[in-house]
Order: sequence, then structure tokens, then C-alpha cells
Amino acid sequence: MEEPIRCAAVNVDGIHLALGMKDGSFTVLRVRDMTEVVHIKDRKEAIHELKYSPDGTYLAVGCNDSSVDIYGVAQRYKKFGECVGSLSFITHLDWSSDSRYLQTNDGNGKRLFYRMPGGKEVTNKEEIKGVHWASWTCVSGLEVNGIWPKYSDINDINSVDGNYIGQVLVTADDYGTVKLFRYPCLRKGAKFKKYIGHSAHVTNVRWSHDYQWVISIGGADHSVFQWKFIPERKLKDALHIAPQESLADSNSDESDSDLSDVPELDSEIEQETQLTYRRQVYKEDLTQLKEQYKEKQKIGTSKRRDYRGYDCRSNLFYTQIGEIVYHVAAVGVIYNRQQNTQRFYLGHDDDILCLTIHPLKDYVATGQVGRDPSIHIWDTETIKPLSVLKGYHQYGVCAVDFSADGKRLASVGIDDSHTIVLWDWKKGEKLSIARGSKDKIFVVKMNPYVPDKLITAGIKHMKFWRRAGGGLIGRKGYVGTLGKNDTMMCAVYGWTEEMAFSGTSTGDVCIWRDIFLVKTVKAHDGPVFSMHALEKGFVTGGKDGVVALWDDSFERCLKTYAIKRAALAPGSKENCHGHMEGEVWGLATHPYLPICATVSDDKTLRIWDLSPSHCMLAVRKLKKGGRCCCFSPDGKALAVGLNDGSFLMANADTLEDLVSFHHRRDIISDIRFSPGSGKYLAVASHDSFIDIYNVMSSKRVGICKGATSYITHIDWDIRGKLLQVNTGAKEQLFFEAPRGKKQTIPSAEVEKIGWASWTSVLGLCCEGIWPVIGEVTDVTAACLTSDKMILATGDDLGFVKLFRYPAKGKFGKFKRYVAHSTHVTNVRWTYDDSMLVTLGGTDMSLMVWTNEMEGYREKRPCDSEESDIDSEEDGGYDSDVTRENEISYTIRALSTNIRPMFGIKPHLQQKEPSTDERPPVSRAPPQPEKLQTNNVGKKKRPIEDLVLELVFGYRGRDCRNNVHYLNDGDDIIYHTASVGILHNVATGTQSFYQEHNDDILCLTVNQHPKFINIVATGQVGDSADMSATAPSIHIWDAMNKQTLSILRCYHSKGVCSVSFSATGKLLLSVGLDSEHTITIWRWQEGAKVASRAGHSQRIFVAEFRPDSDSQFVSVGVKHVKFWTLAGRALLSKKGLLSTLEDARMQTMLAVAFGANNLTFTGTISGDVCVWKDHVLCRIVARAHNGPVFAMYTTLRDGLIVTGGKERPSKEGGAVKLWDQELRRCRAFRLETGQVTDCVRSVCRGKGKILVGTRNAEIIEVGEKNAACNILVNGHVDGPIWGLATHPSRDFFLSAAEDGTVRLWDIADKKMLNKVNLGHAARTVCYSPEGDMVAIGMKNGEFIILLVSSLKIWGKKRDRRCSIHDIRFSPDSRFLAVGSSENSVDFYDLTLGPTLNRISYCKDIPSFVIQMDFSADSRHLQVSTGCYKRHVYEVPSGKHLMDQAAIDRITWATWTSILGDEVMGIWSRHAEKADVNCACVSHSGISLVTGDDFGMVKLFDFPCPEKFAKHKRFLGHSPHVTNIRFTSGDRHVISAGGDDCSLFVWKCVHMPH
Repeated sequence: MEEPIRCAAVNVDGIHLALGMKDGSFTVLRVRDMTEVVHIKDRKEAIHELKYSPDGTYLAVGCNDSSVDIYGVAQRYKKFGECVGSLSFITHLDWSSDSRYLQTNDGNGKRLFYRMPGGKEVTNKEEIKGVHWASWTCVSGLEVNGIWPKYSDINDINSVDGNYIGQVLVTADDYGTVKLFRYPCLRKGAKFKKYIGHSAHVTNVRWSHDYQWVISIGGADHSVFQWKFIPERKLKDALHIAPQESLADSNSDESDSDLSDVPELDSEIEQETQLTYRRQVYKEDLTQLKEQYKEKQKIGTSKRRDYRGYDCRSNLFYTQIGEIVYHVAAVGVIYNRQQNTQRFYLGHDDDILCLTIHPLKDYVATGQVGRDPSIHIWDTETIKPLSVLKGYHQYGVCAVDFSADGKRLASVGIDDSHTIVLWDWKKGEKLSIARGSKDKIFVVKMNPYVPDKLITAGIKHMKFWRRAGGGLIGRKGYVGTLGKNDTMMCAVYGWTEEMAFSGTSTGDVCIWRDIFLVKTVKAHDGPVFSMHALEKGFVTGGKDGVVALWDDSFERCLKTYAIKRAALAPGSKENCHGHMEGEVWGLATHPYLPICATVSDDKTLRIWDLSPSHCMLAVRKLKKGGRCCCFSPDGKALAVGLNDGSFLMANADTLEDLVSFHHRRDIISDIRFSPGSGKYLAVASHDSFIDIYNVMSSKRVGICKGATSYITHIDWDIRGKLLQVNTGAKEQLFFEAPRGKKQTIPSAEVEKIGWASWTSVLGLCCEGIWPVIGEVTDVTAACLTSDKMILATGDDLGFVKLFRYPAKGKFGKFKRYVAHSTHVTNVRWTYDDSMLVTLGGTDMSLMVWTNEMEGYREKRPCDSEESDIDSEEDGGYDSDVTRENEISYTIRALSTNIRPMFGIKPHLQQKEPSTDERPPVSRAPPQPEKLQTNNVGKKKRPIEDLVLELVFGYRGRDCRNNVHYLNDGDDIIYHTASVGILHNVATGTQSFYQEHNDDILCLTVNQHPKFINIVATGQVGDSADMSATAPSIHIWDAMNKQTLSILRCYHSKGVCSVSFSATGKLLLSVGLDSEHTITIWRWQEGAKVASRAGHSQRIFVAEFRPDSDSQFVSVGVKHVKFWTLAGRALLSKKGLLSTLEDARMQTMLAVAFGANNLTFTGTISGDVCVWKDHVLCRIVARAHNGPVFAMYTTLRDGLIVTGGKERPSKEGGAVKLWDQELRRCRAFRLETGQVTDCVRSVCRGKGKILVGTRNAEIIEVGEKNAACNILVNGHVDGPIWGLATHPSRDFFLSAAEDGTVRLWDIADKKMLNKVNLGHAARTVCYSPEGDMVAIGMKNGEFIILLVSSLKIWGKKRDRRCSIHDIRFSPDSRFLAVGSSENSVDFYDLTLGPTLNRISYCKDIPSFVIQMDFSADSRHLQVSTGCYKRHVYEVPSGKHLMDQAAIDRITWATWTSILGDEVMGIWSRHAEKADVNCACVSHSGISLVTGDDFGMVKLFDFPCPEKFAKHKRFLGHSPHVTNIRFTSGDRHVISAGGDDCSLFVWKCVHMPH
């Protein structure tokens, strides 16, 4: 030729040869004699590429000026069109198989498409999606992404050619290398093999027509290389230079991928090493994503016909009793061959990757995928988890092995460094950890002779490890000259601790002694996937399908068994089969038989029997993988849609082809026969059309157009006239059949149409099936039962859910079942709705669930997770429950002032210098006493200490189960404020545990005889930062008050429930933090065993089963959970309500236990729920008329006591005693005189029931005579503001917000009397003779009672606001009444009970706090809310300003917190909180105060120096509101604010 040639092409018939020239012309020659046909020059620049179309009609010519011209061959190469979309020179061209499209690559690396022959550019990606290309020579495009290195943008690959048949791709580049890739290779930086031969750049490369040879041409070396393609065992793709077969594979090291030069890399191993288990969304993320809701109906999984063998190994074992255990998806399966039944372990929430069996063959360990993956050790007999290990692996656990003694477990993770962990699995503790290898590890094996040694094997990896403390030291296996580092697929120890054997990916068995390779034996043709040590000898299994038996030194092979699917030997029964690889999407159930068909990407169609025999009935190979199938209405035909756009109809019995069509190019996504006679067949494809065929005439009669995206689901109506369609763009469309005309139907009408089937996931009727996180997850499949009641769905997270149909409104309630590992691709009900069949996509498993109809459902538990959206109605409202639920506890340290004070605190005020500073030595008469002392002839002795002697009060208002018998009922133990109280029933004496530094919220007693009288109490706290204010739990001995253990806990805010386990060694605690954490402790060591978030709302009680150390139950707001402690993990199951009609999750308040795993929970509505395991089996309706707050299980005889909130009536009572089954009961009335009794705690001793009530009473009820004996009384509501001591006897009065005034006797340790006033009382005072009592009320009224008769002597209301203090003058003539209206009123008592006000004090700057009369009744000192103390004259009310006169007054009493004399009582830390009350002793030399921190302090009086020395006494909750000395200074009484308790302290005087 005259011009340099740049490219060439031969027409398909081999007649014409076209040559592109450098000058822009092209010439066509006849191949036969090389004569010129035409010479055409339409362009000025070089022709880079030309190609004939596959049908031979056109020639495409690509030029350097970025255009492509199309010429017609038959028309003597007349120009038909041109393609002008490129901006750079054309480099490559490919035609589609049907000659309708052309794809081009240009110098910018852009890939463009054109419609032929006109050359119009195609911009809609969907149109191109299904196009099949006749050849692939383009270097850019999704299918060849992998030929480019990961991180470079260089354009150095000159030529590509695809071999579709061999699924390989060959490339030529600028560096003289020819590379072989898999085709298609989608991910950048794919693995390859490379072959060197050319010197500089390779300019072009092509396959021969029969794909046996590759021809490559060199640019600068001017040479043509011919390579032979050896599909060695189909997969050992290797090229050789043809003439010299002797040249072995090139072995180059520069490949950017580890495996490029491993020619023997087996395809399955390669797939496995490339498998990634990393997910966008892990199941663990779901709680944050929150997509759970509820529904009524129940499913129990019954069969899985599948086994995970495609990427796992050594995961099939025999158990002790000869059952087979294996795993598939997220389920451990135990298969019994005799009975052909399966049982399932459903504890995992994602794919199980590995499984091993305990040496005793009774326990199994399984490891799963997950962000923080867990290993479960479970019992094959009971299918209960024994231990769950997590916290050290990432992404998944790929290998596990037990030690020979069964005590330890080794595991390997699939994180980047393949971490190896050695566990003590029973304790759930990590013993050692080490980084394994950056490449994948397939196996870990523990040494059977030395428990501290193990081996790991994997890709180019064989390592020998030994444990060293908390780590592992690993040594690589030493190969020496015997071979190269092979990939090890399996490993096993030999008959001594030194010997080990490993199987390689090339079929060898390596024999190791210590770490040295001794020799290799060829065992299999292809990788050795599994090996197992027998008592004598070994057994190995390989990819060649041979199982070989060896002697004990691998000297010789004793026997081989070839395992072929076609002819299974009669003695070996096939237990399990499944689809092999790819995804399974197609599923159809038979119209009247219990069988189903599945079709998968593995190119098989399978028929399964769903009746009890559960086997595969038939299997047939297809030419392509398939995505959908459907039975005809008469069950005789089966239609199957394939991935290449064709579909076929087969005979349903023989699976032989009846007819097939190929009208589409993209995947057939759904296929449906019309109902009735099955006259029409609708076929939906991914290129967004639905074709309608007439089945009888086998003709296409209609096409449904108008969808904008691929079709996902189709359904017929009952008449066979209408099609409902879902598309990938979430459209719901309707078409008329058979023509396919698009119809618009209002959404409200859709429901009214009778649909023959419903698999749609869109529309009003199923709006509720989409979860909250619909953006992240898709509902992939749905199916409605034939009775139109229940809609089953499958989604991307592997959940199967049941909804009530129609599921209108957003976020319907559902029941959900976890079984599949990733997405559920299809769900179908069988013809009679008795079973639901579900398909997993990537886990390739088919699951069959039995549907237990509501009418005749057996009572049998199954694992469905109810959804998390709670029902609105939780069983009613109760004020006590609401208050308890919403209460927030302040800790002492953060306490603020209880009175709304303002102004500058005394210790911060500037002292004004007084006018007459006296000279140091004074001639003046001595100052009078500050305080009138009424010591009758005794020497004054200062008080040196206070000792707590009595506490009147019990915390029943917001705590529960906190009163218990000790010592056979002689003593009772309970708590109030921050003290634990041991109270002797006979004598009333008390002793106290005072180590808590804040309020106690819960108390329990250890029932185990080894730990007699051991008590645990939990307190409130602030943050969980382990500081001094963090909540803590104290375990102490009730008799000697010794603290045995303090658990500083992680529950911020406080501990609301504690419970000991059956052996007494473990303690369970529940926190008030936002997640209501549940923690288990080994309390003697102070060690935390396990901890987990309990519930989003308040948990009221959690209790261990009385016979267990691992099982416990928690109850709370709309919550009941059944927990198991497994190792260091806590596993929970929600209570299942579904077994009972109309049962709803109520707020649960109490729990008790019965034999045979029965649990009883008390509810807010008064019902008691009875649970078997975790399933509700019956309800004892209206066990009480109000909430059931307390329940108690008697260990002796199993009887159960319940306590509720009830109005006393003839037959009912707030306390009931029941038999063990909660069938019969006896009611007890509490004779308290209250309108309603609200029981908060019950406990049963010998013949007596101990009851704690909301009204702060503790009552003992006799079982025989029902007699009530009140042991403890207290104020119901606080604060207790009013406190007064009798002038001469050991009595005192208290007045509180609960509207009562109570009279207490210190000597008899009891309450003598109480008066109900009907209004909250604020202050109380005895007259000087003790014959009258004045009471000031919150509503501004005050009352005077006669002590002898409790009759009202007089009452008056001159103020509208609260009376804060009330005082009789020492001469009994005047009554002073101080209120929050900044006033003090004076009344003259000698004028009789009319109580007319005679005068009042003027200009008081703030509300009155305390008042004291002078000894001569002529002055009154008033402390006010602005930290100022004023003195007034009585009865005129005139303000006395003269400081000298004030200093000379002697006071009858001193209760003021203000004044120079008491400056020292204000502490440095009183910024937020105040001193609330003070009282000077009758002797006038001691002073006690109470403050907002709950402290009682003892000072000397007077104490004018700031920050005076003092002693402090703890016990009260925040806010001590009042404090008084009794007569003779024998006792101090302090009144609590929040704790509603009265503390009686004994004064210890200094000796003479």
C-alpha cells in the first residue's frame, strides 16, 4: 500500500478486509485475491480503528478527528451516518450483538454510545443497561474497571480483548506486558497474571476466533507473539508462548497484587479471600436506626434446607447423640437423621461464619459477622446459650477451636490484622490476644497435648503460637528447601505435640515437626479443603470431590471415596442440599400441593417438598441464571424467567421445556400466570416493560409501557383483566390485560379491587410496612395470605415481618423474626397459608416457617421480636406509678435551699461598728445571760456527741420490696433517708447502718443459708464517674453493721433495684440512668461481671429466679424482659404477648416466680400476667383493683404474696396470698383507716405477712386471724416543718404537709396519737405549761387545741398565706403568729377563744422564718428571709433599733439562725444551700443546727467566730427542716424535708 496502515478489520463472512490509513482514507480489499474493492477518503487525519458490524451490513470507521463514520457494505460502502459525540480522538470501537448500538472510547478515556446506523448519541443509561456487546475491546467501562490500577489515572493500556466463553480478558500495555484478568472485572486493581515477552509497548492484542490463542503485537519490537490459552481445569488460566510449550508460567514479582503470580490460585479460594463481610448497615446499628414495629400472629421456623459450605470449612459435626450440627445464615442447625427433624439456635443476629464442637460433643461454639462480632457457646441439647464472647474482634469471626480440655477457646477475626484471641469461655474472659497476619487466616487449631499452644493456617501462612501471659508469641513455619510458602487451607495436630499436618491449595499435605516442614505428600488433585485426625490415621477432603483415608503418618492412602452428586453410594444418605453461589431470588409455591420451586443465579431450577419429609424433589440445570418463577393455576406448568431476558415454560412434573421466548435483553424480574384458566402469562423485565403472552397460542399479545424504571413486582386481579405493577422508582402502576393499556386508578379504589395475589410493596394498603429507616433499607418482598388477613414482608436487613392487612398509616405494628443473614429476596405463603417460605439472597437459604393460626394455635414459644413501638395504652394511668416514674433524685452535694431566701448570707455581711465600743476593762455591770437557763439545780454539762437512737419513718412512697424479715421474724429490716434500720418487732429498739452518704433507694436480703443476714442497699448518686458522688451499692451484715463490700457503679443518678442470685454470690443491680443499665456483680470481689442497657424507659424491678444464677427478669414501663447471663454477656428476650387474644404490653410493676419456669408479673391495671419461659400463657384478671406494686415468692412452700392499691372492702384487700399457680387466693384487709391502701412491699415469714405501705406504715398481718399490728409509723408526705417538744416530758409533736399532727413518745418508741387537720400544717408549738398546742397552717389559719381532750379551743384565719412560726409567750399571755406575708400578729389569750388580733409588727423586710420571745415576754426576735434579724417590742410591735438594748435582752428560747451569737454556724460551702434551723439547748451552752445538705451539726453556744468548730451527723436526706432539744436536753429531734422522717438523737454529755 502507498500509505502507512494504522488498523485492519475482517468482515464476519471473511470476504472483505478493511484497512485504515494514516492519511484519513480507508481501503477495502477482497481477501481471496487482495484486489481493491473501494478506496474512500472522507477524513484528513489518521484512521485509528475500524470494525464491521456482527451482521456484516455496516463498517464503522473511527478517526483521529474524534468522529466515527458508518458505511453500508452492500451499498458499495455508501456513508449512512456519523457519530460526533467525542471531544478527543477515537481509540476503540465495539458493536452490540444485534448491530443496533456502537460503543466508543476516546483519548479522554470517555465511553460513549450511539444508535446505529444513524449515529445518534444515546444518553439514557437505562437503554444501554441490557445491551450485549459482540466484542469487548474498549479499555473504559464498568466491566473492565479492574484492569486499571487502584490509584492512578494513567492511560497506559493500549488494547483489550474479552473472551466471554472463558470469562477472561487479555490486555496489552506500554510496559511490554500481556496480562490476563477475569471478565468481567468490576473493582479497580483486580488480581491478574502477567506475561513478559515483548520489549517495549504492546500495541494490540486479540483472541483467535476459537479462543484458543492470543495474538499480541509489539510496537517497537516489530514482533507478533502467539500465546496458547490453557483453561487448565478451566481455571488455571495460563498463557504460554505457543511454539515453546516448555516455557513455564512467567513468575513476576512486580504485580501490584499479592496473588498475581500464583498461577495455581483456585477460583474458590480466590473468591473466599476476596469475600468481604463488611456491611453498610450492621444489625447492631438497628437500635439507632430504630425500625421495629409490631403485629399479631406468630410464626415458628420449622425447616431450613441448606448448609453453608461455599465460604466456610470444617463446619459440620456430629454431636454426642449422633445428631448433625451445622450452620446456615444466622442460624445454628441441629439435624436428627432418624426423625428427619431440625432444631435451631437463634441467638445470632447475623451470618455465622464458623462452628466448632466441644471435645465432649455437647457444646458448640459459633462465630458471626458484625461490627463487634460475638462468639456464642451453646448447648446442643437445650439450645440455650452458655456464654457469649465479644469485644476483641471486628467485622466477624472466621475460625474457632476448643482446647482438648474444653475449658479454652481460640478465635480468629476478619479484621485487618486477623486478631487471634484465647478465651476462658465459661468466665467470658480474654486470656491472651495477638495480631495474626495481614492475609486471611482460614483455621485455628489448639494443641491437644499442651493447652498453651496453637497453630493458624491461611494464605501463605502457617504459624505456630504459644501463650505468653496476656499475649501470644508466634513463629512462622520454616519451609526450607522443601517447597514454597503455600496457601494452607486446613490444619490438624498429629499424635504428638510436635507433629502437625496442613493441607495446601495445591493438593499437598505438609507434615511439620515443631516449626519445620519435614515433607510433603501429594493428596488431592486440587486444594485440600478439610482434614480431620482419627484415632488411627487421618481423613482428608478436597475440591476434587474425593475423601481420602490415610494411615497415621500419611505414608499411604488406605481408601478413597469419590463423592458425586449423580450417584450417591447407597450407604451414604444425603442430608442437606442447597443452592451453590450467586443469589437466590426466584420462588413460587404450588397452587394446591405443599411444594415450592426456586431458581437461582447458580443456573439451577429446584423443586422442594414442604411436607414433613422436607427434601429436594428435582433439580434441573438452566442455560442462564434466573430471578423468578411461577406455577400455572392448574399446577401443570412452571414458567421461569432468566437473566438474559429470555423465559421458558417447563412441565412442572418432569421439568422438560414446553416453550421458550427471548424478547428482552435484561433480567426477567417477575413472571405471573393470570388466574383461573391461566390463559395469559405476564412477563416483567428490568428494561421496564411487561410482555403479555397468550399461553395457548404462544404469542405475545400485548406490551405494557410507561414504567420509568425496572419492574420489581406484578400481580393480577381475580378476573385476569388488570395488572398491578411496582417499579424500582417506587411507582405503583396499573395496566389492562391483554393489550397492556395504562390505567389510572385512585389509591382508595385499589383496595376494593379483588386481587388474585398481592406481592406489591407499595400503595396505601401497605404503607405501614416501610420502616422508619426506609432510606437505608428496602422492603424487597411481600406476600398476602389468601384470606387477606396477614401480609408477610422481607427486607434488606434479613428480617421477616408479619403485618395485619391492610397496613395503613405509617410505621405499622408488626412481629419480626430474625433468620436470614442479609437481604430476604422473596417471601411466599403456601396454597393453604399454613407455611411461609422465605428466601435469603446471599445466604442462599430457603426457610420454611409454620404459621400458627390464631384460632387453634398451640401454646408454644417461638422467637419473634415484637416491635419497639409501644402500644399507646399501657394498662391505664396511676398517679403513684407516674410519680415514681418521673421522680428525679437530687443528691445531697447538689442540694439547694428549700426556702426561697434572698440577700447576703450572714457570714458574708459587713459588720457595722457599734457606736459605743466598750473599753476592754469595764466598770459596767456584767452582761445578762443570753439565754434563760432552766436547769433545775444541775451543773451545766456541755453535750459532746449525738447518737442516733430512733427513727420514725419508712420510705414507701417511691420504693418497693424494701421491708424484709430477718432472724425468723424477730427483726425486720427497712430503710429511710440514708440509713438502713434493723427494728426489733418485740421491743421496738432499733439499730442502724449509717455508711451510706446519700438516700437509699432499694434494699434486698440474701436468701442463701451461707450468707445469712447479708443485706444489699443501693443509693442515689450523681454521675457515673466513679467519684465520691457516684451512686454506690453497699453489701453489709445486718447484725453487726459491718460493710462487706462497696460497689461503685456506673449507673448515673442512682440504683433503683438490687437482687441476689440463688447461690448468693452474684448481685444484680438496675440503674436510673437514661438506658436503665442492668449490671451483674460478683459482690465479694467487687467485680463487675456483665452490664447492658436494659430499656429506654424506667425499669422498676429486676430479680433473679430463686433457683438460678443466670436467669432473671426485669419489669418496667411497658417492659418485661427475660435475661440470661452467658459468660460475661447478657442476653435478653422480650416477653411475647402474641399467644393471647387482645393481650397488650402494660406497664409492669412487680415480679414473682413459680416452678417449671413460670414467672408472674404484676401490672398497672391490677392484672397479673403468667409467663411460661418468655411467652404469656394466661392473665389473672383484676388480681387487685389497682396497680400490683409488690409480689413476693416464698421459697419454703412456693406461695405467692401480692400487694396492690385498693379501697378496703368486705371481700377485697390490698394484700393477697395465692397458691403456687396463682389460681386461688385469700385477701387481707389492712386496718389503717385510710381511704385507699397502697401496698409497696410484701414479705412473708412464718405465719405472718409483713407489709410496707405508701403511707409510711409497716404492718404485720397474721395469716390465721388476719390481725394487723402496725410496727412503724411515719409522715406520708413531707417536708415536716413543724416540730415542738413537750416542756417537761419525753414527748414531741410533728406537723407536716400531709395534713397531720402526730404525737410521739420517745420512751415507748411509738406514735401515741395523730390528728388529721385536712390541710397541710407548717408549724406547731406547746404552751409553757404543756396544756395547749398551737398549730399554724399552710392556708394562713391557725388552731389551738387542748392537749387533754384534743378539742379545738380556738381557731382563726387573719392571713391568706402560710404561717411559718407560732409562739406562746413565756407568761402564757400572748400568742405570736409569723407568716410568709412579712408579718407577725399578736393575740391576747386572756381574752378567750375569740382570738382577736391586738397588734402586729411593722416593716418586716421579708417572710418570717423563726421567732423567739424574751424571758420577760416583752420582746420578740424575728429571723427573716433576707438574712436579717429584727427585734420588736411586745405587744406594741414597735421595731427596737438600739443595739445596746438588744444586747441586754435575755431570751427564753433561741431558734434563730441569724445573729452575731450564731455567726459561726454558717459554713463556707453555703453558696447555694442554707442553714434551715437551729436550737440552743436548755442549758444554754450547746447549739444544734440542720441544713440543706441533710446534716445535723453540734456547736458550742454562743459561737460568734466565723466557721466555728463543730461535729456533724449524717442520716437525713437533703433538707433538715427543723430541730429541737427535748426537756432536760436528753435528746435532739431533727425533722427531715424530703425523707418525711423524724430522727431522735441521744445527747451524750461530758462527764463532770
